This record gives sequence, C-alpha cells and structure tokens, in this order.
Amino acid sequence: MASWPSITRDLEDPDLIEQYGWSDLLEKAFAPHARAGHAPGRIVVQQRDGYLVATDSGELRAKASGRLLHEAKEAGHPAVGDWVALSLNLVERSATIHAILPRRTTFVRRAADSLQRLQVIATNIDVAFVVTSMNADLNPRRIERYLAAAWQSGARPVVVLTKSDLCADPQGQAAEIAALAEGCPVLVVSARQGLGLDALLAQVRPGETCVLIGSSGVGKSTLVNAFLSEDRMATGAIRDADDHGRHTTSHRQLVLLPGGGLILDTPGIREVGLIDADEGVSVVFDDIEQLAQDCRFNDCGHANEPGCAVRAALRSGALDPARWAHFRKLGLELAAVEDKADRAAKDAERRRLAGLQKVYRATKRDDRGAD
Repeated sequence: MASWPSITRDLEDPDLIEQYGWSDLLEKAFAPHARAGHAPGRIVVQQRDGYLVATDSGELRAKASGRLLHEAKEAGHPAVGDWVALSLNLVERSATIHAILPRRTTFVRRAADSLQRLQVIATNIDVAFVVTSMNADLNPRRIERYLAAAWQSGARPVVVLTKSDLCADPQGQAAEIAALAEGCPVLVVSARQGLGLDALLAQVRPGETCVLIGSSGVGKSTLVNAFLSEDRMATGAIRDADDHGRHTTSHRQLVLLPGGGLILDTPGIREVGLIDADEGVSVVFDDIEQLAQDCRFNDCGHANEPGCAVRAALRSGALDPARWAHFRKLGLELAAVEDKADRAAKDAERRRLAGLQKVYRATKRDDRGAD
C-alpha cells in the first residue's frame, strides 16, 4: 500500500479552499453540485489507491464514486489540481468524489502504452516549470518536447536550469537554451547555493498554480524544499555513472507556497509523448514555420524543391539541422496519432453500422414470420 503524506490540516478551516485557489467563478460553476448537497474540494495529492482533497473541513482522503469511475472510461479520471464535488464522512475523515468541475488548463502526455490514451499530469495550472539540470542530462530536444506540451496545456512555460553549481559555463548554456525557448523565461538556479530562487518564485503569483515537469533527479523536489525552507519532499542524488537522477517522488502533490501560490511536484518524466499538440509545436518551432512561409511553393516539402527557404537556412547554418530533424520527428509523431485516431473512429462507425444492419435484418425476419 502506498504511503500517504501526513495530513496536516484535519480540523475545519473555512479559508483552506481559498488558499488552494477557490474563487467566485468556481463557486458559480459549483452551484448545481451545492444544490445536490455536495461540498467543494481540490485534489492536492494523487496516488494509485486514492486522493487527498482540501476542503473547508480540512484535508480528507477520498476515492472516486463508482459512477464517476464508470464515466472516467470516456471522460478521464480525477487528477491532482482538479476541483471536485464531494460527499463527506467527517467521522472517518474521508470523502467520495462525485464530479469534476470543468478544467481551465490541462497538462497531458500520451500514455506510454498507447498512441491515443491520454495521461493527465496536472489540471488548472497557470505556470509550467520545465526543469532540467545543467549536467550531462541537459538535452535541448527534450526541452523542446516539454515546451510543446506546456504551451498546449494553456499554462505559461518557464525553463528552469537547475544545479548551475555543477556547470562550468551556466550562462553560456542558458543562452543556448534561450535561443530555442523564445517566448518564455529561462532561469538559472542552484538550490545548494541559494542562487536564482527568488526570481523563480516570483514567476508564481498569489493564487496561481505551478507544475514542475522534468526527468528524475533534476532537482524538482529540491526546489520545493528550498521554497518551503524545510525538507518536505524526498530527494536523492544523481547517479555517478551517468549523471541521471534517481526516482524520489512517487506521487503528485500540490503544496502551498509562502507567497500565496501553489506548486505541484510530479514524478520524473523521461519522455513526454505528444498528443493533440499541434499548436504547442507551432509555438516552440515558430522560427521554422516562419521560414516555411518564405518558400516559393505553398506546398513545399522542404526536400529538393527550388526556392525552399528551409533548405537555404540549413545550408547557411541559420537553422540547426538537429532542430529541423526534431521538428519533423514531432510532426510525424502527431500525424501518426491523428491517423490512428481516424482509423479508430472509422472502425467504431463500421461497427455501429454493422450493428444497425443486424438489427434491421432481424426485424425484417420477424416481420416475415408475422405474415
């Protein structure tokens, strides 16, 4: 059985959900559930065997109702960050989740075992910290992928380069990353030395929710501990053999920050499988899309066509071949997801029509028998 974070607020606290971002707009959306006798809450911890929810009656352990689990096959399961409608059992300090309020933003990735199935990482987030360490694990291509998912989520991305004390030229590396992360801040920090933490924390305004996204061992939990000035989250050192991190966070947890914001730590994600992220890719690779508009032909395939601005940029060195190759790779990945979704929709329609034809034939046989 998974170990749960200690429940620090087990008494009634009418201001608790306000601290977690409850607003007049949410209260209006919740009105139908209030009339049904339910109480509002926000999921602050998500584990395999249940949830921890913040409510006006304190923090309670919760499970989804049977009906919600059935509906989740189509609509998806509750996730950390969700605002939910609850029935409370204050004697047992527990609750049942009956409904999920509409999500403002959602950070998702494609599930590792499926081209189509979504895995919701966090919901109702305002800022996405894309975290990577400034050691041998620094990977520009992975950052591009994370940024595409972050932009697609609706949150504001911020690239966070941790462990700058392990890097010989942190500002040089930051400049390289800033060149591919145009449109979002790139911040250099060292939790060990206390560098850059104030500037990073300033990216999360009071009442806003931030999610930490990155591989294991890049320092996400260490950042949370530094913000809180206490060792709230488990941490681990990187491996000497390959500079990669060890898994320390085993669940998703939303934490209140001293400045009034909230930060969500997540288990390490080595790869973000993109799904329905065309807009996010367009933002991250806006330079390439701008180049493509300058091609002589509107349907240029950027291969051997005359007047191709993309090929010209590659020849002159203005466009990094690795960045171009990654852009094409992500485009093919998204196309494969869309193609499989189209095939699945067509197969479902064929099954539906076959079922209707079967019913029609059976009806005709019954009619002939009646004659």
